[in-house]
This record gives sequence, C-alpha cells and structure tokens, in this order.
Amino acid sequence: MTFKNHQEAGQKLAQELKEFKNQKDTIIIALPRGGVVNAFEIAKELNLPLDLVVPRKIGAPGHEEYAIGAITESGEGIFNQSAIDSLNIGQEYLNKKITEEKKEAERRLKTYRPDRPALNLKNKTVIIVDDGIATGLTMQAAIKSVKEKQPKKIIVAVPVSAKDSLKKIKELVDQVICLHTPFFFGAVGAFYETFEQTPDEKVIELMAKSKNFGK
Repeated sequence: MTFKNHQEAGQKLAQELKEFKNQKDTIIIALPRGGVVNAFEIAKELNLPLDLVVPRKIGAPGHEEYAIGAITESGEGIFNQSAIDSLNIGQEYLNKKITEEKKEAERRLKTYRPDRPALNLKNKTVIIVDDGIATGLTMQAAIKSVKEKQPKKIIVAVPVSAKDSLKKIKELVDQVICLHTPFFFGAVGAFYETFEQTPDEKVIELMAKSKNFGK
C-alpha cells in the first residue's frame, strides 16, 4: 500500500476514526513536522481540536535519519542501547545531541503554538498522529510526553509502521490504528508517492487554520 501524499494518508486514517467525530473530550495531537499535515486532515474531517507535542529524534553519527534515541519535550531520553553499543557511540555525542534537540524542541513549540495556552490533556482521549513509524523511538517519546499530562485514553494513529516497532507501541497505549504494516520496511517516505518535507511555515499555517476545529 502506498499513499498519494500526507493529505490522502490523513483522510484514510480519518475514515478509521469516524467514531470520534464531534467527541468533546477528544483531541488530535500531531508530531511535527510531517505528522501535522496528516493530523490536520483528521482533525478537519472529525471536527476535533488539533495541537501538538514535539519529541525529537536522536540520529546516529553520519546517518541522522537512523534513530538511536529520542527525547521528550522536557529532554528526557529514550534510547536503543544495543544500537548505541554496536555503533560505539560515546556519551559525549549523546549529551551534545540531547542539548541540541532540546533547544530545537523549544524553538518549535514557540514557533508553532506561540499564542496558545498550555496543553491540557487531563481526562481526555488523545489521538497521537504521525506520518509513519520507523524505529518507534520518537513516538515512544511522544507517548511519554502525553502520559505526563494524565489523559483518559491514548490512541496512536499512523498510515504505516514497521511491524516490530508497532508491537512495542501497542504495549504503551490503549489502541493503535495503522493502515499498513509491510513485511519489508525501509523508510516511511517509501510508502508515499510524494513525500515532501514540511516547512515551519506550513505547520504554522495549518495550526492557524485549525483553531476553530472542535468548537
């Protein structure tokens, strides 16, 4: 299965989430940047509020797309220790990347939701959306950030995921909705006909357009 683009993937996920349409205690939480495009389509179709959390991936030296860890918005880390050991990655590199990515998370939060109140998820059903799951570490960090805010229920909704990663995610949340778990998984972008990078400006635009969703 491949998706035409982020918009189509989001629309297909929305069809699987129809039961949550107009539910007052439900909120869509996106992972920037690509996941915001998917999540916007879901929030629009279901008339649900849209917001975001900003976990950050820690990439391997010389291969940034390969996650060896991820951090929550507060900088708490989740790591693949076996990958770190096999690549002989030292603590100095990890500390440097954690500092860099924490600063980037702070920048994105200020950029994407400058005039919004603190995120309140207490006793809500939270649907976390991304454009796909590869190692699953960034999603795990997102789940951790959401759990700290005491939601009633957590659902993860993604178009595509690596099988092993999805198995781990299912252990952490109440429900998972995934449209495609291929036998061979290379990268998330391989399952989109068009997989464009999402600039800050697009995220800001979609967040502004979604302000009245769910009201």
